[in-house]
This record gives sequence, structure tokens and C-alpha cells, in this order.
Amino acid sequence: MSLAEIDTRTGSVPATLNYCVRTPDKPQFHAQDHRRDNIVYDPRPVSIQDGRAMAEQPTLMRDGFALVRHPPAVTSFHDRAQVASIYLEEIRRLILELTGAKRVEVLPGGGMVRYSERSPLYGAGMNTGPARFPHVDWTPRSAPGLVVNDGFGLAKTELRPGEHLVGYNIWRPITPPPQDVPLALCDPATVARDDLIEADGVYDDGDPATWWRSEAYVLGHNPGHRWIYWSDMGPEDALVFRAYDSLPGWRAHVPHYAFDDPTCPPGVPGRESIEARACAVFD
Repeated sequence: MSLAEIDTRTGSVPATLNYCVRTPDKPQFHAQDHRRDNIVYDPRPVSIQDGRAMAEQPTLMRDGFALVRHPPAVTSFHDRAQVASIYLEEIRRLILELTGAKRVEVLPGGGMVRYSERSPLYGAGMNTGPARFPHVDWTPRSAPGLVVNDGFGLAKTELRPGEHLVGYNIWRPITPPPQDVPLALCDPATVARDDLIEADGVYDDGDPATWWRSEAYVLGHNPGHRWIYWSDMGPEDALVFRAYDSLPGWRAHVPHYAFDDPTCPPGVPGRESIEARACAVFD
């Protein structure tokens, strides 16, 4: 049974998504100062299904995304030494286990902690806010392991004949539930190639002469999109989803978006989360 055949009519919440409009100029968005962005938004009301109401859960290899139970050994995700020495290796082993890949590399600069606007740490570091428009982090021109210089510290992966590379995002909240700003994923089976719009993410930190760009996709509206989130996620839960694939031909990836959960009680501490990124080599 495909995910599209699974009944997800219960447990939904309403939200407004900032879809993007295709324009003559290539859209660009900035990691720090969004006043510099030139994206034209197309806000649309959507219904986001609670994955916990699904009779059958999506799987990473069949559907391109999954919720997994993965208690971390890290005691503080704000301790960069722990993240680098413990968490990234945990993520490498997790992707190996979930996919059966031949080998997995985790981006050495990964383990990015982000904060919702309600958190006192919101805006405290480079690229630490939630993503307020649906997007896919990479295109074939920028994906780690596929290009010589990706800006994320991972060298181009040398693939042997018959091998291909798949990239994954691994996202988890590090605050207890409920989360004021959960992450929603778009079922890639409902994403058409023309829905994805090439854009440049600009890492505007420090001297403008040193800013660098990484191409990404932003998402145009399609009424057929199916959006899913999981309520009451906590630090022992992780969302794993496909970010890119080196196989020839079209294979949709997983757009994602941080939204305000209207069912979250007032006074809940702002969501904090951590995202890691990995690429896996398959035969």
C-alpha cells in the first residue's frame, strides 16, 4: 500500500503555508536578515495531518520519510563538543541501520540547533530560526557529496560504477512536548517537478564579501500536496527524510516547513530543535 492510499482524514490541524511564486528573478533568502529576501509569498490555508492518526506509518525507504524512535546519548545539545563527538556518530549509525547503505557520512558542520520565535534564544546564532516557508535544502547543483565545494564541509563523494548517493535530513525537537512550532513534511508522492522553484540561500554572516550561496528549492502551491506532522514529539523522536538523490531522472524529495500549531497550549516554552544531515552510498 502506498502512502497515498492510507486514510489520514483524522487528526488534522489548520495552518497557513507561505508558498512561493515563480518570478523572473531567481528567488533568494538570507539566513540572518530576511529583509534582504526577494521571495514573493503566496500564503495558502492547508490541513496538516497528524501522522499519529495513520493506520500505517510511512517508511523511509518506501515513502522517503519516517518518524523513528531514537533516544540520544547527548545530555546537552547546546554543548557543541558533545554534538560533534557523540551525536553525529549516532546519526551516522542510525542512517546505516534504517537504510542498509554501504557507507554513510554525516556533515561535519551539522547538528544545528534552532529556536522558535517564543524562545529567549531566538536569533542568538547564525541560521538558528525556524524555516517559515516550505523548501528543500539542496538541488543537484549544491548537494553535499555531489559537488566539489558544498560549503558544508563534505568533500565530493567518489562513487564507484553502479553506486548512487542519497542525502537525508534528521530533525528532532530537544524540548519536551508539546511543541509550539512543529515541523511539517510534504509527502513527496504529491510533489510535481514544476512545484519546485530554484532559489539561492545566502549565508549573510559577517563581511558581505565572504557571504556564500547554496542553491535550494522553494515550493510553489499545488492543491494536491499532502502535509503531515507528528504531534507531541520529544527528544527521543526523530524525523528522517530524503533531501536529494543522485540517481538519474526525477525523484521527488521532501519539502518541509515550520508551522504554528493552533492546538498548542499558551505558555509553552519555545521549541528548540536540532537538525543533522547525512549522505548515504548505495549499490
